[in-house]
Amino acid sequence: MKLKILPPTLRGYKKYLAFELISQAPINRDDLVNLIWISCLQLYGVSETSKFRLWLMRKWDYGQNGNNFIMKGILHCNRGDEEKVRAALCSVTNFRGNKVVFHTLGLSGTIHSATKKFIKSIP
Repeated sequence: MKLKILPPTLRGYKKYLAFELISQAPINRDDLVNLIWISCLQLYGVSETSKFRLWLMRKWDYGQNGNNFIMKGILHCNRGDEEKVRAALCSVTNFRGNKVVFHTLGLSGTIHSATKKFIKSIP
């Protein structure tokens, strides 16, 4: 028996959070996911974090600026929990002995508009 797909009218709403990460050492995708989950778990616990439905959609490496490595990315979360995810990201100060800073660039309803507005913007 084939499983039925949940219709779009019954699915939850999603928001896409664009962020910038500045660190003293390069961070790969798996470490970034681990860093985000640990920060959310420490601040809100397992029960509340599971409601966020966090997912790292994309990550871009922007190279090195002096001693710092700059990365940008798009994080998927449920609508209504954006401020909690922002707070959890801002609470991160170090990862494996290296200083880390998260900057939230913006919030969008689609991946395309988040990429166009916040990631690939030309000054």
